[in-house]
Amino acid sequence: MMKRVLILTVMLLGLASSTAMAGDKWLTDFDKAKEVAKKKNLPILADFTGSDWCGWCIKLDKEVFAKKEFLKYAEKNLVLLLVDFPRKKAQAGAVKKRNQELAEKYNVRGFPTVLLLDSEGKVLARTGYQKGGAGAYVKHVKKLVGKQK
Repeated sequence: MMKRVLILTVMLLGLASSTAMAGDKWLTDFDKAKEVAKKKNLPILADFTGSDWCGWCIKLDKEVFAKKEFLKYAEKNLVLLLVDFPRKKAQAGAVKKRNQELAEKYNVRGFPTVLLLDSEGKVLARTGYQKGGAGAYVKHVKKLVGKQK
């Protein structure tokens, strides 16, 4: 029993650190993301996620969004927006309300939903989890935004 508790604790700590790692580069304010996107002339990658309960969301974060390869690409080519719907983590009421409004506006019905948006918030593409890790995801995003090099 004690061994199971220890294993579960280690797994949860690993999950928390990968989520925190990916979260460092992500904006959580939609208006701020649009402002930055307009200023830098970049698309927004909006990750609609259930960061602490959705298995595929956690997998996408761990395999792609927390990886240096993706973050390096995103730093110069994307504005990252996290639209989170946690069940266990505390979230400010205003953020929760705004995230719900965004989910309704963009007809988000499941998680993870990843939207590529222009600086006005217009949908350029809709995607989600993709197999293959960070490198494959970067190629996928490049193709979606028409920046295949």
